[in-house]
Amino acid sequence: MENQQKPTVIVTGASSGVGLYAAKALAEKGWYVVMACRNLEKAETAAQDLGMAKDSYKILHIDLGSLQSVRQFVTNYRSLNRPIRALVCNAAIYMPLLKEPMRSPEGYELTMTTNHLGHFLLCNLMLADFEQSNEPDKRMVILGTVTHNPDELGGKIPPRPDLGTLDGFAEGFKEPVSMIDGKKFEPVKAYKDSKVCNVLTMRELHRRYHDSTDITFSSLYPGCVADTPLFRNHYPLFQKIFPVFQKYITGGYVSQELAGERVAAVVADPEFKQSGVYWSWGNRQKKGRQSFAQKVSRQARDDEKGERMWDLSLQLVGLS
Repeated sequence: MENQQKPTVIVTGASSGVGLYAAKALAEKGWYVVMACRNLEKAETAAQDLGMAKDSYKILHIDLGSLQSVRQFVTNYRSLNRPIRALVCNAAIYMPLLKEPMRSPEGYELTMTTNHLGHFLLCNLMLADFEQSNEPDKRMVILGTVTHNPDELGGKIPPRPDLGTLDGFAEGFKEPVSMIDGKKFEPVKAYKDSKVCNVLTMRELHRRYHDSTDITFSSLYPGCVADTPLFRNHYPLFQKIFPVFQKYITGGYVSQELAGERVAAVVADPEFKQSGVYWSWGNRQKKGRQSFAQKVSRQARDDEKGERMWDLSLQLVGLS
């Protein structure tokens, strides 16, 4: 009965990395965490290894790379009969060594499906649950990254994100099309493009729904989590060198635990109740540094592009 009184948050990709530590931090703040993951056994082991109380979480299956799996997750969540207070869209894949695109069951390029389309569908389906919930201070939070922004160092490194005029989406995004701009497949660019779409989605949710629902829609860059499992598909040498480089050269390194605490703060703390904001702690980490609202990239603040991305995404996920 006691955990029925706790506010409920869904965290995608909560079996490892930032998502796992965000789940832990939220549970410690007194939330009931629905850990939305592909690998249920891995998630259970991870939760127990971190000492999460058994009555503080529930693990439900989701594969963001399958739109049908997203729909099934929403059905399964509703069977819990728990009013929603927050949703954290954290899960992502990054496969920089791919030579050819992988495809979702729907035929879409897998990075964009997992990172953008799956979360886009989840947010849109869950809007009904948010509107029916009597919980106060409801929030949707989407994880961002510095690489979405060519004005920042992480985004300057080629290939730079560029959605073009969304030709790939307009053409149906199925084989032979694999990129949003309709050009040749490039796995690193696919990831960066997907993160631009994440920020555009947050901004469009804010523009379309904040005034009528009072839901807070926000995004954040918690810092460079250089040893996150996100990089597990990179070269082993990169996985060894990158954390050292970020710790001792750029000063951008943030631990998975601190990043998770920052996500939890954006979900739960009063000072983050501002909708339409992209929160950051800067590219260089300084002791005691406070969060601030950071300007997003030119593409991510292009309202016309955001509207078109929204409409085309609705078609691709079958909601139009």
